[in-house]
Amino acid sequence: MSQRSQFRLLAERRFLPFFLTQFFGAGNDNVFKFAFTVLATYSAAEWGGMDPRSAGAVIGGVFILPFVLFSATAGQLADKVDKAALIRFIKNLEIAIMLVIAAGFVWQAVSLLFAGVFLMGLHSTLFGPVKYAYLPQHLEESELVGGNGMVEMGTFVAILLGTILGGVLVGLPGVGPDRVAATTLALAIAGRIAAGFVPASPASDPGLAINWNPLTETWKNLGHARRNRTVFLSLLGISWLWFFGSIFLTTFTGFAKETLGGDQNVVTLLLAVFSIGIGVGSLLCEKLSGHKVEIGLVPFGSIGMTVFAVDLWFASKGMTPAADLSGLSAFLADHAHWRVMADLFLLAMFSGFYSVPLYALIQSRCEPSHRARIIAANNILNALFMVVASIMAAALLHASLSLPQLYLVVGLLNAAVAVYIYTLVPEFLMRFIVWMLIHSVYRLEKSGLEKIPDEGAAVIVCNHVSFVDALVIAAACRRPVRFVMDHRIFKLPLLSFVFRTSRAIPIASAKEDPAMMERAFASVAQALKDGDLVAIFPEGRITDTGELYPFRPGITRILEATPVPVIPIALRGLWGSFFSRKDGAAMSKPLRFLPFRKIGLAVNAPLAPAVATPEALQANVLALRGDWR
Repeated sequence: MSQRSQFRLLAERRFLPFFLTQFFGAGNDNVFKFAFTVLATYSAAEWGGMDPRSAGAVIGGVFILPFVLFSATAGQLADKVDKAALIRFIKNLEIAIMLVIAAGFVWQAVSLLFAGVFLMGLHSTLFGPVKYAYLPQHLEESELVGGNGMVEMGTFVAILLGTILGGVLVGLPGVGPDRVAATTLALAIAGRIAAGFVPASPASDPGLAINWNPLTETWKNLGHARRNRTVFLSLLGISWLWFFGSIFLTTFTGFAKETLGGDQNVVTLLLAVFSIGIGVGSLLCEKLSGHKVEIGLVPFGSIGMTVFAVDLWFASKGMTPAADLSGLSAFLADHAHWRVMADLFLLAMFSGFYSVPLYALIQSRCEPSHRARIIAANNILNALFMVVASIMAAALLHASLSLPQLYLVVGLLNAAVAVYIYTLVPEFLMRFIVWMLIHSVYRLEKSGLEKIPDEGAAVIVCNHVSFVDALVIAAACRRPVRFVMDHRIFKLPLLSFVFRTSRAIPIASAKEDPAMMERAFASVAQALKDGDLVAIFPEGRITDTGELYPFRPGITRILEATPVPVIPIALRGLWGSFFSRKDGAAMSKPLRFLPFRKIGLAVNAPLAPAVATPEALQANVLALRGDWR
């Protein structure tokens, strides 16, 4: 199942009605918010009298305020109540909110529109914990990245379509606001119809006593999240993304008008480019991650976010808009604007690489009984980060920074935050190094990976061809692997970082260091007792002939102490590579360091411990490898 396309989920009831409910809700948000923002920016005198540069930020600030006030309660409700029933209640609420908004547009009552912004923020606050707690309840772990990617893609396609629709409708002479009102009400009704088909989703903690104090509940949930360091820092990482992204999303109207000299159609175009970029990045995560939660994509994403935010400053600085605002055709005729659009697209695409694995990681690693409350705590953090982003943006713009300069500051801040987070959680950086190895130096052909069990203790045995064998296995395997490695490899700078971060077990021969060898066997036994996946290279050395050396009896000792299944794996194509010992020392022949070398990894069915003798395992691995060394 893990190798099937993520798009198949759209044909299943466990996903499609939920997907459509989210799609219509996100689209409706943006039809309304963008139409209101355009009116407040381009017709400020009649619709609020705000500074056009900051209108989007003010509306965004009102929208996120309910996240701060009500997320803690929303998370508790999502854990206590059947999620399908809660989704239908939220969609009923959306219809009522749209009636208030419709009155605001028809009567040109700005106070009602701001009330609508706040109430739609409340709607999103209630829906957020349900959304991310629903997915792991109905999807397998191997489907989480694909499912999250589909939801993120759908959300930003909805943002794109909602933005375009809101811009088109509000621009209709004389009737624009009325058409926006009718459309938002129709979308709310469509979302409610889709919600009616969402399957039952039993409460994860039906006996939960609701704590109505948002401050104490939020603090409690953050404390629970802090017990798992990786989960908590992932929450902070996602919140930083909202800080980063909100500055761009809330300033596009001002950027288009004040820097690029474009009209509201240009604003729609920029938002469309940004939304498509997020959607493309989210969908690519499934392919790039190999159907598993691949956190190595997170540093990759953060690098791209900084690079293209900085280049956006280079691309747009010094632009002098004409006195008259340009439409789409005039805007697209200027080639300098194409670089701006490319930067926005790539910045957004790398944001997708950054966000989807983080959401999937939180869903897979936090306790199911607290999942919605953890996500609610994350929503509060997101809101607080966005509030700080709004304050910072307003302060910097007030201090006479231009919007391109603001984007430069945010891009550089992103680099600093990324370095800080990856210093605190080196697992992210370690996985990035492993992921880059397989997607730049090598092209890995995999077979039989589904034979590695998703849980439970097991020992992997593999032939030893090069210094990067363990990295190849780690990149291909869906589960974390604890490798038993020669202690001397721990002295190599890059490999030492990777293996120490992945909790590899150093070992030495009995002749060289008998105490270290005994500690290694004790660590292996404990790891297997804990249900971990342990990998060993039974040859005890990297081959210098290309052929397998006899498997040593260490595997027998491991299985006598802890009888677990043994999974034979064969590496193919690494002999003769830069990291192998063919014709001399490894890493001594630079011409062998060619990108995208094709290699293979084949997995056989697990063997019972009773038949997993060194001789049987060696024959099994040799047969798997075949003639491709």
